[in-house]
Amino acid sequence: MFHLIGSLIMGALVGWLAGLLMDSEGSLLRNIIIGIVGSAVGGAVFGLFGLHAHGWIGGLIVNVVGACLFIWVGRALFR
Repeated sequence: MFHLIGSLIMGALVGWLAGLLMDSEGSLLRNIIIGIVGSAVGGAVFGLFGLHAHGWIGGLIVNVVGACLFIWVGRALFR
């Protein structure tokens, strides 16, 4: 149960940070979704290059980069 709550909080933080970096505003739910999807994208992209995050800060960086990439791709496809 605590892992789920932690994942939602981390997703919201990642989505919020990515929104600040990419100049994109959204609701809490949107930030959580962007954060969770961005975490998966970041892990996959970094994994393709053989890079892995270690620790809380490393994971945060990978997740934010993935979320920014997710926002960028979404903008390119739908605008």
